Amino acid sequence: MRNRRRRSRAVLAVTLAAALGVTGCHALGGGSPAPKATKARPSPVWDRSPSSVAAVGDSITRGFDACSVLSDCPEVSWATGTSTQVDSLAVRLLGRERAEEYSWNYAQTGARMADLPDQMAQAAARRPQLVTVMAGANDACRSSTRAMTSVEDFRAEFEEALATLRRALPKTQVYVASVPNLKRLWSQGRTSPLGRQVWKLGICPSMLGDADDLDSAATVRRDKVQQRVKDYNKVLEEVCAKDRRCRFDGGAVYAYQFDTDQLSHWDWFHPSKDGQARLAAIAYRTVTAEGP
Repeated sequence: MRNRRRRSRAVLAVTLAAALGVTGCHALGGGSPAPKATKARPSPVWDRSPSSVAAVGDSITRGFDACSVLSDCPEVSWATGTSTQVDSLAVRLLGRERAEEYSWNYAQTGARMADLPDQMAQAAARRPQLVTVMAGANDACRSSTRAMTSVEDFRAEFEEALATLRRALPKTQVYVASVPNLKRLWSQGRTSPLGRQVWKLGICPSMLGDADDLDSAATVRRDKVQQRVKDYNKVLEEVCAKDRRCRFDGGAVYAYQFDTDQLSHWDWFHPSKDGQARLAAIAYRTVTAEGP
């Protein structure tokens, strides 16, 4: 009788152990595949809403001749201005109040690509999340076609400018605008008698000199300038493409079909306030696009 009770307890113990073993196996997921670990999504390389903007470049980015004759007018700059007539890139990205505090303009009237490394160094000191670049028109607008910046020098100078920024700020984004179409500028501005007179003062002689001269020599001269601008834009595109945090506008500024409404009526060369607004819109589309 005692042996039978011992055997019953032993059987009960084995049965409970087996039951607990099955339950424990299910609780630990032993009978099911382990859930896959969820990988954290890497942050995108290009931030479509940077929180600060610095600008480098030439007189276009300084708003030269957009407000008054022979004067910079940075408040209407396409890149960092605060004017309601333009709605600059900085205003569109940051809002008007933040744009006043978190955007900086280091462009200089008359600057060429060789001046950009120094401007980049100044901009880098602010640690902006986005730097805008518009330069090259003054490299083509020289006293003669022989005086234009060579394509090789233009490339080396632009590469140096980007390297200057990258040494200080490896992750700062760069928006690069194409060089405007200078031949279209000639064809539009020459319709104004005042424009032709102003150009005689020495504005972009390589393209705009002798504006009414249509002989073969003048045509060849203008075509050389136009080809140099195209070559500069190819350089900007190629160098920018090597930097994963750089976006070229795809030639949008060059291709824009501006008319006299977009030109300053002080010199018929620089953008008017309306022209500055068009440049801001092109930049904003490029910076906020999902892909380059």
